[in-house]
Amino acid sequence: MISTKQRAYLRGLANKEKAIFQIGKGGITDEILTELDIVLEKRELIKVTVLETSFITTRGACEAVCEEIGAEPVQCIGNKFVIYRMARAKDNRKIELPK
Repeated sequence: MISTKQRAYLRGLANKEKAIFQIGKGGITDEILTELDIVLEKRELIKVTVLETSFITTRGACEAVCEEIGAEPVQCIGNKFVIYRMARAKDNRKIELPK
């Protein structure tokens, strides 16, 4: 669980990032979850867009993804959400959270 201060720090980092995944009318599939898991291990912080054609809300998609892959929700705004998970391998850890 991340604190409010850490969440604010991560939101600041996410402002510069572009969305690298899209969830469309196919919803959240195993393939998307696998790819998100791999990318989170490398980047730790990612932004995802939920398309208007999707049958799931942005908040619902964020909660489902976080539950499935063990990530923390950082921000859910409009049709985008940001998630964070510390890399399991110490070599891949790039983000140092404030205390």
